[in-house]
Amino acid sequence: MAPPLLARRDKTTGLPRKMNFGPWLLPAFRLLAKLKFLRGTAFDPFGRSLERRTERRLIADYEVLLDNVLSSLTPENHHLAVGLAAIPEKIRGFGHVKQRHLVAAKADEAALLEQYAAGSPPLLKAAE
Repeated sequence: MAPPLLARRDKTTGLPRKMNFGPWLLPAFRLLAKLKFLRGTAFDPFGRSLERRTERRLIADYEVLLDNVLSSLTPENHHLAVGLAAIPEKIRGFGHVKQRHLVAAKADEAALLEQYAAGSPPLLKAAE
């Protein structure tokens, strides 16, 4: 694990270094699992982190993207629409790993959107 608040940074890469934790941490994870019902509420202890805010923005952007794509879907652009719909599957991991995958997925999304827009009616802008 490389918890953002505790992990030291690697001097060469600048990325958080992984840390080893013993079995003493398991009760804390059990407690966090029991507090799962707080996710998405004002009492979510991690809800205001940059990563969680980004995740919520990505969901809203994805819903707008799908609405726009579905409104101009044709048999000719179906394969591109499927590729666009699959973009979230590429965003995996946590922390800096997720950020790296997000950048790559957004590049793929932009390329697919460009191809999709070339053969479709104009798409609406994504939610900002």
